[in-house]
Amino acid sequence: MGGMWGSTRIGWILAANGPIPGLHSTELQAVPQCSLMENPSLTGIPLPYARPIDSGKLRPPRSAGRTIARERLNERLLEARRQRCVVLSGPAGCGKSTLLLSWRQQLLSLGFDVAWLTLTPDDNDLTRFLDCLLASIAEVAPPLIQEADFLEGCASDREAVERTVITLVRSVSRHPRDLVLMLDDMDHLTDSGIHEALQWLLDYAPPNLHLAFASRAVPPLSLARLRSQKEILELDLRDLRLTLEESEQFLKSQLGSIDAAEVRRMHDMTDGWAAGLQLLCASRKANRGGNAADQMELRDTRAFASFFEAEVLSFLSPDDLELLRHMAVCSRFCAPLCAALTGRPEALDEAAALITRLENANLFLIPMASAERQSWYRLHPLLRDTLLEHFAARHPTERQAVHVRAWIWMRDHDQLDEAIRHAVLGGESAAAAQLIVERAESLQVVGDLRTLVELMRLLPAEEIRKRIPLRVLAARMLLFARNFAACAEELERLECDVPESDTSTRFSLAIVGAVLAVQRDDTDSAFALLPRLLHPPKDANPLMIGGNLNVLSWLYMHRGEYELARRIQLERPPLHCNGVPLVGSAAGSLQGRCLVGLSLAMEGQMIQAERIYREVMYEAERHGKSCSEARHLAAALLGAVLYEFNEVEAARDLLERWVDIVERVSIPDSVLRVMVTLACTHWVAGNRMEAFACLERLEAYASKLGLDRLLAYSLLYRIHWHLQLGEQAEAEAKLARIHEIDTRNPDAEYSALKEVRIISEYAQVRIQDTSGDVLGAARRLEQLIALCERHGRQALVARMLMHCGVLYARAGRREAAHARVMEALRRGHRFGLLRSLLDTHPTAIDLIDEVARSESLDLVLSFYVERLQACRPTNTATAAQLKRLEKTAAGAEPLKERELEVLRLLAQALPNKKIARALGLSPETVKWYLSQIYSKLGVRSRDEAVAWMRDLETGR
Repeated sequence: MGGMWGSTRIGWILAANGPIPGLHSTELQAVPQCSLMENPSLTGIPLPYARPIDSGKLRPPRSAGRTIARERLNERLLEARRQRCVVLSGPAGCGKSTLLLSWRQQLLSLGFDVAWLTLTPDDNDLTRFLDCLLASIAEVAPPLIQEADFLEGCASDREAVERTVITLVRSVSRHPRDLVLMLDDMDHLTDSGIHEALQWLLDYAPPNLHLAFASRAVPPLSLARLRSQKEILELDLRDLRLTLEESEQFLKSQLGSIDAAEVRRMHDMTDGWAAGLQLLCASRKANRGGNAADQMELRDTRAFASFFEAEVLSFLSPDDLELLRHMAVCSRFCAPLCAALTGRPEALDEAAALITRLENANLFLIPMASAERQSWYRLHPLLRDTLLEHFAARHPTERQAVHVRAWIWMRDHDQLDEAIRHAVLGGESAAAAQLIVERAESLQVVGDLRTLVELMRLLPAEEIRKRIPLRVLAARMLLFARNFAACAEELERLECDVPESDTSTRFSLAIVGAVLAVQRDDTDSAFALLPRLLHPPKDANPLMIGGNLNVLSWLYMHRGEYELARRIQLERPPLHCNGVPLVGSAAGSLQGRCLVGLSLAMEGQMIQAERIYREVMYEAERHGKSCSEARHLAAALLGAVLYEFNEVEAARDLLERWVDIVERVSIPDSVLRVMVTLACTHWVAGNRMEAFACLERLEAYASKLGLDRLLAYSLLYRIHWHLQLGEQAEAEAKLARIHEIDTRNPDAEYSALKEVRIISEYAQVRIQDTSGDVLGAARRLEQLIALCERHGRQALVARMLMHCGVLYARAGRREAAHARVMEALRRGHRFGLLRSLLDTHPTAIDLIDEVARSESLDLVLSFYVERLQACRPTNTATAAQLKRLEKTAAGAEPLKERELEVLRLLAQALPNKKIARALGLSPETVKWYLSQIYSKLGVRSRDEAVAWMRDLETGR
């Protein structure tokens, strides 16, 4: 089978970085089949690594002044605390955020967990939104998002997002407390993908997950079912408008003594609109609320802007007004930034004083929660919109000058994303692009590649086109988007554009090209680049040198030179980048140890491989999130070892947990290893439908990416099992498909596709056996053994020797049979193999028993045979049936109508995708329903679920 490094994140390391700390996994979403230069905004590529999220978004804003207790609404919200959803909709300034804050305090006092997220226009991107959503939940309990965070980093296509949502709700369902997720300013979200993700979150939410939305308009979600189930509370402007009593309470809190007639007049002027009342109070405090207030109704945003102009802005000093206009340019600000924006650093005291006055006057200034030493604020949207109109009226040269000052200040304070945005707006795109080039290496060292790609998105196309380093980075983005054709085209252009004298860049191109070949399962093309990889230039980027070592390890593993592959990892030079150790980092060393373990597993040395994987997992858990990738990689590789040691259930549990991630982010070898092993765990457990489903999933993956070798493996294992079930015709049909694959892939010296010939021959052996030509099958198998021996695939050789013994025994050649079995036992013991021998044929264990009785085994080999005999299959079907009957007797939770529909189609042996098409659902939704069905019935597989239904129908 083979394997490599387990995930695209490792592929990223392999392509560029070497082992570096703090990486997040990724598979980048495919972009249209075009050059990156024809898609300069990079909008088709989700960001691979989580960029830092402003902590102020994840914490509720601090109160900017006195508020009123809205008892009638608080009571309604408190009664709705167990409902699925709460929606607050109304125009800006009607008190939605304040009401959420009040409810939050009530919930916390009752033992609820509350996650908060303030949304901005920058979050109207699916990947960015998911980052923020998970980060907000992590503020409550980081373990809740651990698996979803990893999946979310892998891709942002529709199916991947649904997987992320399902993983998240499953995690929340295990949380011991109710969790309320509050999304404020949701009107900024117009992306249909975000709406779909939120719809899934609503549809799949467990009983302990509740969502609250505050928006200027009703969110574009399907809420009809929740309304019919009385699982939603909706409050709109009619509810949010202040009553006369609430207006009186608010006015007295702001102005002190006020007569009833004045309260009635101001309430009528604003129609209970909180923002209007607040503005009237500000004007009245300044003794400017006379005639203007008498003549104007403050009931909408246009009236607000006009009144603010007349009653607030017109009375500010020129310096204060200038400061206020500059505040609006940035989404958040502090006093030093405001002073810098004016071009007068000495205005720091003026800026601080103005901010203090605005805050004390409760004048639409919102303090932001922040762990930084500096106090940060944002303007209320109503006020900011008004001020931005002022700013837009200025001459373009003046506007650019302000953006340039913002760019310089933010650059110097390491706020790179905002810095680049202002640089582009200020006409400094070239300087911004150069900054990205300068910062690229340090960002990669700390694993902050998402920031790097997002910064590139902000640049104009021509600035990317002018800079080779940015184009190389873009090519790598396309590679891990699995947009292989576009990546290859960009590499071709770069090969032409990069001069021969630029040896460092050409070395980087060779590494990217090698990884592209690996992703395409084209090792011949990868080996064609080997001469360029063996001689890195002296000025090569240390990150690329580290990645090159991983490429070389993988190539040597596929050539059967396992010792050399290990030596490359164990003798790494002490690389540094800007003073940061690459090899010495915890994440880096653990990644290298995973590759060492994989080389041992490919060679057949399972015992040593297991030890390394477990050590890596232990160390990765100790180091936390920075080493999460090494932990996930080791876990996926460990699954195959656990199965080999007959720890079938443990292997299944482990691989089922990570299979979605591996499929989405891994290279072909790792996907093959995990899918086949998971299928085998189900087969051994008696779950025939699940086993075939895993192989069908592998076929779909292989067909989608054009990976013939993986397709051939999926067919080989099905042939083996079809024959065991007596389904000769189905097996022969799949053999014909393997032969077709073989004919279009002639053998090559190093290509991974050489395995297709081995697969084809091995499939023919099995067909010949069941067709009666047992000796012909044995002779063919002997030739295969010699071929595999030359390539150092010892685990496969041991398996084939065992199978050869079975064939000779079936032909009546007991002496030859015993000789082959004895050799298989010696090799199996040496490499720690169990299932490799037992899975060769249903009668393998019986033949081992026979050899053990008739041959003189030494103590060590005798003990090994006892271990094999202990793996003899048990009557798992009967045990499963007893569990089903116990569940039925105890009264299983009834299935819903849709769940019954899924179960009926499941009983027809339909795969998930066909069930999805039949019911008009997505495959991920079908998987979700299956998990609910399994949970309710107390079963763990398709076979058990269908058997449960049949038992119930027949009354057994």
